[in-house]
Amino acid sequence: MYDAVIIGAGISGCAIARFLSAYQGSFCVMERSEDVCTGTSKANSAIIHAGFDAAHGSLMAKYNLIGANMYPQLAKDLDFPYKNNGSLVLALHEEDIPKLEALKENGEKNGVKGLEIVDRARLKELEPAIGHVPVAALYAPTAGIVCPFGATIAFAENAAENGVRFHFDSEVKGITRAEDENGEVCWVVQTQHGSVRTRAVINAAGLYADVMHNMVSADKITLVPRRGDYLLLDRRTGGYVKHTVFQVPGKFGKGVLVSPTVHGNTIVGPTAEDIDDREGVDTTAEGFADLMEKAGHAFDDLPLRDVITSFAGLRAHEAKHDFILGEVKDAPHFFDCAGIESPGLSAAPALGQEIAREVAEALGLQPDPDFKPTRKGILDPKKLSEEELAALIKEKPEYGRIVCRCEQVTEGEIKDALTRMLGAKSLDGVKRRVRAGMGRCQGGFCSPRVMDLIAEAWDMDVADVTKSGGKSRIIVGMTKDRV
Repeated sequence: MYDAVIIGAGISGCAIARFLSAYQGSFCVMERSEDVCTGTSKANSAIIHAGFDAAHGSLMAKYNLIGANMYPQLAKDLDFPYKNNGSLVLALHEEDIPKLEALKENGEKNGVKGLEIVDRARLKELEPAIGHVPVAALYAPTAGIVCPFGATIAFAENAAENGVRFHFDSEVKGITRAEDENGEVCWVVQTQHGSVRTRAVINAAGLYADVMHNMVSADKITLVPRRGDYLLLDRRTGGYVKHTVFQVPGKFGKGVLVSPTVHGNTIVGPTAEDIDDREGVDTTAEGFADLMEKAGHAFDDLPLRDVITSFAGLRAHEAKHDFILGEVKDAPHFFDCAGIESPGLSAAPALGQEIAREVAEALGLQPDPDFKPTRKGILDPKKLSEEELAALIKEKPEYGRIVCRCEQVTEGEIKDALTRMLGAKSLDGVKRRVRAGMGRCQGGFCSPRVMDLIAEAWDMDVADVTKSGGKSRIIVGMTKDRV
């Protein structure tokens, strides 16, 4: 019997697990995929919103601000990449300036500090690459960028180190009420591997959160997958843009953002299209054409010839456009963390903290005096001095063997990603942890060696190594017998 079962290992579920692990109790996470961070959390803009956009008084506004303010300290405590780079919202025409003023007023009501409307001269000082069209901007110095993989994995590893169990490849098929051995009511969570009993259920199932909610409540909710296409530019474009640059909605539509990433790339996107398929992450030529046209309103010479990959992400959109949080009225001890679309990444730490607090209060859980609030990430040799690197390689030669040339990832880093707590089991799992395969060749050079290292770490045949779990095998047959 668990005290709480968390459904979903995206950034919301992993943040909840991390903060819940600060209490005494037994907790687990059920995840339908083979790893953490495989849904919405892996395909987004990777930005921490300042908090001026969400409607004043909404849950989005409240938790965006709290979460954004938590990131700098959490990045230090849990050792994941974060940077406070600030953001700009561009007015493309004079008639758009009142919209900037409205955003500034809304942001100040939400509690955002330092908002400022800047003229074109100041805008060019802040962002020299800005094109000839923009006339002014709203400057938000508190905005940031983060590695969404790094943050999610950090939350998960810290939770696991504090005793939370993770069950992967475990899709929740049903949730029912029952009585435990003492005659007290509990929840039964059913997966393809069997069922577990728990005092509480926390629904952080992303695009499937409505499915989970509707299993237990007469008050139904509906989530619509909202697809967004993105373009990722090579790291040689690093420095082209310094801030996260948005466009105010205007006669060209909502516009798209252009932003640096914490790893030195440039990201452009997203589009926004409501679809029916909850797994519909296919990209479209129309989407990319739209991105390039709208980005061109902000920048005259955006280096789009340096695109190295494209992808699409899905957001769980709810009609009221707000988070759905807390204990469900007609399902005691069932807690929703649903409808977590933008600014969900920004709000995630605050959502995790709040849901953990509510669950602990409902169950009467006490703080754990042995809770460890810090976690150390994977060693990055590129951050060492020449002397430190030489000493490391002498002690561990695998840190002197480069596997991924584009991102300069060593064999030592990959082995750490595979063998540490909640270690990677697939090519994408390794990619999210150490960026092997994230560079210009997109894994064309390093994938065979990474597959060998995965097979060795998990004592499996290399032919059984997958891209992202399930049936996504890389090797589908042999051209000749292996010796």
